[in-house]
Amino acid sequence: MSKPIVAIVGRPNVGKSTLFNVLAGEMISIVKDTPGVTRDRIYADCSWLDMNFTLIDTGGIEPDSKDIILSQMREQAQIAIDTADVIIFIVDVRQGLVDADSKVADMLRKSGKPVVLAVNKVDSFQKFGNDVYEFYNLGIGDPIPVSAASRLGLGDLLDEVTKHFSAEQLEEAEDERPRVAIVGKPNVGKSSIINKLIGENRVIVSNIAGTTRDAVDTEVVHNGTEYVFIDTAGLRRKSKIKEDLERYSIIRTVSAVERADVVILVIDATEGVTEQDAQIAGSAPDRGKGLIIAVNKWDAIEKNDKTIYEHTRRIRDTLSFMPYAELLFISAVTGQRISKLFELIDMVRENQTLRIATGVLNEIMTEAVALQQPPSDKGKRLKLYYMTQVAVKPPTFVIFVNDKELMHFSYVRYLENRIRESFGFRGTALKFIIRERNGKEQ
Repeated sequence: MSKPIVAIVGRPNVGKSTLFNVLAGEMISIVKDTPGVTRDRIYADCSWLDMNFTLIDTGGIEPDSKDIILSQMREQAQIAIDTADVIIFIVDVRQGLVDADSKVADMLRKSGKPVVLAVNKVDSFQKFGNDVYEFYNLGIGDPIPVSAASRLGLGDLLDEVTKHFSAEQLEEAEDERPRVAIVGKPNVGKSSIINKLIGENRVIVSNIAGTTRDAVDTEVVHNGTEYVFIDTAGLRRKSKIKEDLERYSIIRTVSAVERADVVILVIDATEGVTEQDAQIAGSAPDRGKGLIIAVNKWDAIEKNDKTIYEHTRRIRDTLSFMPYAELLFISAVTGQRISKLFELIDMVRENQTLRIATGVLNEIMTEAVALQQPPSDKGKRLKLYYMTQVAVKPPTFVIFVNDKELMHFSYVRYLENRIRESFGFRGTALKFIIRERNGKEQ
């Protein structure tokens, strides 16, 4: 199921990041920080009551000039309009209603997207209650008083946000066609790859607007199978601030990845792999998506007998947090190995839905334990009782142990490697849940 996306928009210093961090830290199960991925997390997987969604902080640099601040706010608002299903517009009760708030409210109102107005820093309703009413002048609905710092009013805010979630994501989940997101930095050749895929197959069913956002989905038929390619190209907006563009790329990527089964990360062979590539790709492992790394512009590289090995080593080192990703060297210009993408997509999707019998899993686990003894601490040794697979997309395994505190990350990785040695699972993340017999989980 594709989760709704909620974006936080607002002026500098009104409390966007505070609200984001409180919701991420207090009310949800935020994914663990992944090596190679930016520590300044701008998205988080959230849950309120029985509804899951992705929360995005559109905040960025805080410029000095008022004109630049307004320009920055408009940029944030446009990101939210393009990407989100619901927008939280946050204002500051202590600063009151300012011109920049009104201008951004105009943009949000005209977009037709649901907007929830949060009036922040209302630490005392008795003191600031009457000041909240001023924000009715924005004309975007009832202002909800909150205090992100004091954690007041957040339940009412989230109740209002989740009212706007629709059934469209559920309908999309019923679509069994392979959905493939093509992501990467600007100008790495994402659009060229899409065009080559279309041109070689000569069959486009249709170009349709994305269900809940304005990215264009392209439907392509290959060997009788219909694929939906979600293209994040062409969505870059002009800006003089590099950090804005990087943040924008990641936000757009989160949106595309959320809707996809398989993610193709496109890297420019002439530039090599970068930390920004790692940041952009980071949301795919978090969400258990299938992953293919396509190194484009391979025709432009001068080669010798060591070139491919050197490029592979550098890519694997920088993207070490997703060692399972399939790697393919292509050229959108010449068409080199482009058609092989379909083979990899099919293989990755098959691995995402692969199920292993419990008996076989426990044979692998018993052999693994015999070869490498489980860790111990203060005389107490980890005991593994049994393992079973409980889900697919991604394949998810539960391991029952005597004490989950003893189950070190490195031993989980060891067991994962043993499973991959036996069954491959190429191109797909694996998820492990550690449970004690008393029911506690990791």
